Amino acid sequence: MSRTGPPVPAWLQLVADTSHDDMELVQRTAHLPGGRESAVLMLFGPAPEGVERIGDSGGATLVLTERAHTLRSHPGQVSFPGGRVDPTDDGPVDAALREAEEEIGALRSGIDVVGMLPQLPLSVTGFSVTPVLGWWREPMPVGVVDPAEVARVVVVPVEELTDPANRFMAVHPARAFAAPAFEVQGLYVWGFTAILIAEFLDLAGLTRPWDTSDERPVPARFLVR
Repeated sequence: MSRTGPPVPAWLQLVADTSHDDMELVQRTAHLPGGRESAVLMLFGPAPEGVERIGDSGGATLVLTERAHTLRSHPGQVSFPGGRVDPTDDGPVDAALREAEEEIGALRSGIDVVGMLPQLPLSVTGFSVTPVLGWWREPMPVGVVDPAEVARVVVVPVEELTDPANRFMAVHPARAFAAPAFEVQGLYVWGFTAILIAEFLDLAGLTRPWDTSDERPVPARFLVR
């Protein structure tokens, strides 16, 4: 189907076309056993109408969600739209698009699937996650579809994610765990989501130098599984 709007940016296509065998996340999780198959959608889009297309990202945006605070698993944490690959799904791409429509109202007809990153097993959740890279030529209104699942939907400028002022290392006190994290648009982004964003920015060539010695403890509200 022919679509108008800005084409897939070169940096996003670069990540989709690059071999990911040496990706840090791939190496870090290679020894972990595979779990239940799931998929998430990393949905990028062009700068909103009337917004200057500044920076290396050209003003692009990324969709993030804040999980409902009443959920038993990872309440209030920031994630990408996504979930389990159901038997009726035609693989991880189909699952990621279905979940995005169910969670935030993003119609699959408006999304170009650019590629996928390798499946990443996560011992904490028991899932093996496939990140799907999507591009919105013409961003549509999105929001909370099911408040029992999602508390907020935030369209974040990529330039805010690359801004060194918004980056630091999150330290988990119990696990002696330190990893890249972000604070943007009132969201505290850490854990798998933040690590994936950080590695994506590296692969895309969008990372700007930031202070990796700035270590901050993970807020207590996020330490409940």
